[in-house]
Amino acid sequence: MENNRNFFITIALSVLILAVWQYFYVLPRSEAQREAARVEQQRVEEQKKAAGTNPGTDTGTPAAPGAIPNAPGADAVTPAGREQALATTTRAKIDTPSLEGSINLTGARLDDLKLKHYTETVDKNSPEISLLNPAALPNGYYAEIGFVGNDKTGAVPGPETVWAVDGNATLTPTTPVTLTYSNDKGLTFKRTFSVDTNYMFTVSDTVQNAGTAAVSLSNYGRVTRFDKPLVASTYVLHEGLIGFTGTEGLQEHKYASIEKDKQFTPGKSTDGWLGITDKYWAVTLVPTEKQPFQPRYAYFEDGRHRYQSDFLTDPITVDAGQSATVESEIFAGAKEVGKINAYAEDRHIKRFDLLIDWGWFHFITKPMFWLIDTLYKFFGNFGLAILATTVIVKAIFYPLANKSYASMANMKKVQPKMLEIREKYADDKMKQQQAMMELYKTEKINPLAGCWPVALQIPVFFSLYKVLYITIEMRHAPFFGWIQDLAAPDPTSLFNLFGLIPVTLPHMLMIGVWPLIMGVTMFLQMRMNPTPPDPTQAAIFTWMPVIFTFMMAGFPAGLVIYWAWNNTLSILQQGIIMKRQGAKIELWDNLVALFRKKPSPAE
Repeated sequence: MENNRNFFITIALSVLILAVWQYFYVLPRSEAQREAARVEQQRVEEQKKAAGTNPGTDTGTPAAPGAIPNAPGADAVTPAGREQALATTTRAKIDTPSLEGSINLTGARLDDLKLKHYTETVDKNSPEISLLNPAALPNGYYAEIGFVGNDKTGAVPGPETVWAVDGNATLTPTTPVTLTYSNDKGLTFKRTFSVDTNYMFTVSDTVQNAGTAAVSLSNYGRVTRFDKPLVASTYVLHEGLIGFTGTEGLQEHKYASIEKDKQFTPGKSTDGWLGITDKYWAVTLVPTEKQPFQPRYAYFEDGRHRYQSDFLTDPITVDAGQSATVESEIFAGAKEVGKINAYAEDRHIKRFDLLIDWGWFHFITKPMFWLIDTLYKFFGNFGLAILATTVIVKAIFYPLANKSYASMANMKKVQPKMLEIREKYADDKMKQQQAMMELYKTEKINPLAGCWPVALQIPVFFSLYKVLYITIEMRHAPFFGWIQDLAAPDPTSLFNLFGLIPVTLPHMLMIGVWPLIMGVTMFLQMRMNPTPPDPTQAAIFTWMPVIFTFMMAGFPAGLVIYWAWNNTLSILQQGIIMKRQGAKIELWDNLVALFRKKPSPAE
């Protein structure tokens, strides 16, 4: 029994450490970074406005021969709004079931993209998520494909090239957009944008050489971002530069690490992908498979600070009178699990599924998501899916839990004998241990069996936490009543009478209904067992539900609901098994003893 208590305390304290870290480090750090980003954005806007910088002008150092040109807007920012920035350039419209925006004909780049199915908050009138934004804005973020030439090629398409629309000017899943550009060396470039109904663009470039000599040029692509997420990332997932290329495989560079390293250049590759990822969104490039390419992850400090994932192919030769075609793909959208997996399989994009950070324990996290998602399709509610998942997990491990609880029940029945042995051999720990082992052998008891129900709950808890935190399917997923986002904490609080008192409370006092339910069920579950004779352990068992109620209040509501429901099922399961084994259920006696008035020394 002592081993069971110690193990339970160890597991509980490990989860408590996670909760403390989440509450006192992650949340304050997120708030601090959000405020720092706001101040920095305001400073940049005021500085550029005072300097009278001309928006959209790139005054940086020219790129070296054979290198990717400087990013547009690297030295320019405008305090103007998004719509004003869009109005300064000619554009081709984008309109799909999932996306809306436009292609900037200067540079033929994607720098205006909104996600139709996702809003910034749960409010019905909340604006759509703006994924890509013009370079002239403080939050500039775009994807661009271009060429690197030489003296023989003349001017080739780059960041400042103005393309002309050939025919249709609206990109839809059924109507591609074709752009053209010709230079003074007899080269004609024809670029065709096409898009599916979700988030994948295909960029097909055909180079026609009408000159008298062969030319060679390289194809480049880049995803460039001038800001970073306002909310700091945590150890739970990766946010920043990412890619999977060559023999190095997966590359992950957080914003802070690439700021320190400045640049990372893995080996050349002939397949794979690279880009920038956020918690729920990503923009990635899938280079052509026809040419080897050099991937790169970089942070630039010249002019405006910016983050960039890019590639540069080996030179492509186009003979006189001939043409050559290169094709790249750009993913820009939400990291929906089903769609990401479909792109990886259907388009043969190597390990594109790693765009979603399933973590080291993906062998648990992925099946957990699959189960919840499958149940969601049946129930139509992710909250109900989480409750059903808990029941299924309980059923799968029922035989083991049954043996564990049965062993715990037997331990309770022999507790008087155990106390006898402790008293008899109080001064001889060796003989005490030998007598205990003999008792376990005689009564056919495994003293560690009671640990398994708790041990099995830990990986399920962490995998569910991961699923709730990283998958966009859980974002803004409602349950019932006041829970409109299972991935966010319970918005109610005991300290403002659950919203009756109109006052804004600090995070520490946001103790909602579901955290209270979780705390009560945890309290009842712990009272199913006899009170530990050791005063320290007794105090821990008494106060742990209270501490966990405060700590878990900042966790996603879906996780708190899972824990409360799991506690309830555990209480029922343990009670039934103990009754079958003839062991006394201590719950009622413990509750009575807890609230019974203790006699004073005088009495």
